[in-house]
Amino acid sequence: MSLLLIAIFAGVTSAQALPGNQIPNDVKERCKADYAKLCNGVMPGGGRILACFQAHIDEVSPDCRDALSKMKN
Repeated sequence: MSLLLIAIFAGVTSAQALPGNQIPNDVKERCKADYAKLCNGVMPGGGRILACFQAHIDEVSPDCRDALSKMKN
């Protein structure tokens, strides 16, 4: 399961993501349950998972929301 999540999060990118399209490990870990709950059917790549999180931002856990907000900085 964790390898699947790593592969999925590898596809999460945006213009605001870190250089090299690297998603920090803490974001992968802190958003794992939110992905399973809210975005499980979303195909990775093209920023689709990040867009799913943003579409469900009111439902994302505070821990995941915090991790995502730190990606933009």
